[in-house]
Amino acid sequence: MADEVNETDVDTEKRRFLVVATSIIGGVGVVATAVPFVVSMQPSERAKAAGAPIEVDISKIEVGQKIDVEWRGKVVWLIRRTPEMLASLPKLDSRVADPKSEAPQQPKDCKNEYRSIKPELWVAVGICTHLGCSPTFRPEIAPADLGPDWLGGFFCPCHQSKFDLAGRVYKGVPAPLNLVVPTYKYLSDTLVRIGEETEAK
Repeated sequence: MADEVNETDVDTEKRRFLVVATSIIGGVGVVATAVPFVVSMQPSERAKAAGAPIEVDISKIEVGQKIDVEWRGKVVWLIRRTPEMLASLPKLDSRVADPKSEAPQQPKDCKNEYRSIKPELWVAVGICTHLGCSPTFRPEIAPADLGPDWLGGFFCPCHQSKFDLAGRVYKGVPAPLNLVVPTYKYLSDTLVRIGEETEAK
C-alpha cells in the first residue's frame, strides 16, 4: 500500500511539473508568434517617413514665383505673392464660394482672407477638390481663354474649375471646396515645416 501511495505522489508531481513546463513553453511560443504579427501591423519606417513633416527653404522663392515640393505623396505649392496679387483677393469675395475660408479643411491660423500665416507666402496642396486633377498656375491678368475678369489664380483643365490666388474656389464650378492648405509653421524667416501645426500661443 505504501508503495502505491508513493507512486501516486510521484505521478502527481510529474504531472504538475509537465503541466507547468508545457504551459511556459506554450506561452513562450504564443509570444514568439504574436510579436512578429503585431510588429507587422505597425507602419514601416518608409511609411512613417512618407507622412513625416518636410522642411522647405523659402529664401530663394522670388516674388511672383511658385515652387512645387512633395509631401505625403502629394504636390504642395509654395507661392510668394506680389502686393498686386494680394490686393486682387478682396475684389473676388463676391465671386468665390467660401470667401472667408469657413470650410473645416482650413488650418485655424490660415482662416483669413489670404489663407496663409503670412500674407505674402501661400502654401497649398496642388490638387483640385473636384476629382483630383492638378490645376495650372495662371497668374496673368485677363488672358483670352479665361476672360477679362480673370485676376490670376489656378485653372483646372480637367473640368474647368477655377480658384483665385488664395485657392478659393469660384462659384458655379464643379470643385466644391477651396484648395486644401496643409498644416505648416515657420521655423525661421527662411524655413517652413509642412505637416506640423504652429504651437498654440
